[in-house]
Amino acid sequence: MKKVRITVMRKACYEDLMEKYENPMEDACAMEEGRVFIANDWQRPEGLCESAWETMSPFVMGLAHGAEDFYEGWMKNPRSAMLSCNDGFRPVSFLLEALDEEAEK
Repeated sequence: MKKVRITVMRKACYEDLMEKYENPMEDACAMEEGRVFIANDWQRPEGLCESAWETMSPFVMGLAHGAEDFYEGWMKNPRSAMLSCNDGFRPVSFLLEALDEEAEK
């Protein structure tokens, strides 16, 4: 099984939707663009949002076990995936990339 690098690529913020629909929240999302996590085995990397992990974990597991070419040519790099968390107010886009390095057991 391979390690998978998870990079925070972009964080959007829809203030108009937040103003209209969301209850005020402090520190709702701690993800910062450029931050990198390494998934090792089937454990959520420390510091990675649990909700984001729930969205991406099936793709992480697939990449870790050698899956490639999700959705038949979606990504230029077949050993990668671009996913977003499920926060409709401040979605974060993550790039997942299978590494050549083996996961630690």
